[in-house]
Amino acid sequence: MKVNVHAVNFAVDKKLLDFIQERVGKLEKFYDKVVTSDVFLKVEKTSEKENKIVEMKIHVPGDDFMVKKQCKTFEEAVELSAESLERLLVKRKEKIRTHI
Repeated sequence: MKVNVHAVNFAVDKKLLDFIQERVGKLEKFYDKVVTSDVFLKVEKTSEKENKIVEMKIHVPGDDFMVKKQCKTFEEAVELSAESLERLLVKRKEKIRTHI
C-alpha cells in the first residue's frame, strides 16, 4: 500500500513520517485490498491545546473511507484515526463476506 503524507503549511520530521507509515501500514492486516492512503496533517491556529488535525483517506476498490481527528499531538490523532479506520475496514470485510 502506498502512503501519501501531506503536511499543510509546515514541515514534517522523519520520526513522525515513520510513525505514520508504520501505523497506516498495519491497516492492511484488517483489509488486504487497500490501494493507497492519504494522510493530511494540519495545525489549527487557535488558543486551544487540541489544535493538531489529522485527516486520513483510504482508497479501497469501489470505495473511499475518510476519518478526521483533532488532538493535542499528531501521534495521538494518527492513532485514533487508524483505530477508526480499522473498525470501518473490518465492517466492510464482513459485509463483503456475507454477500459472497
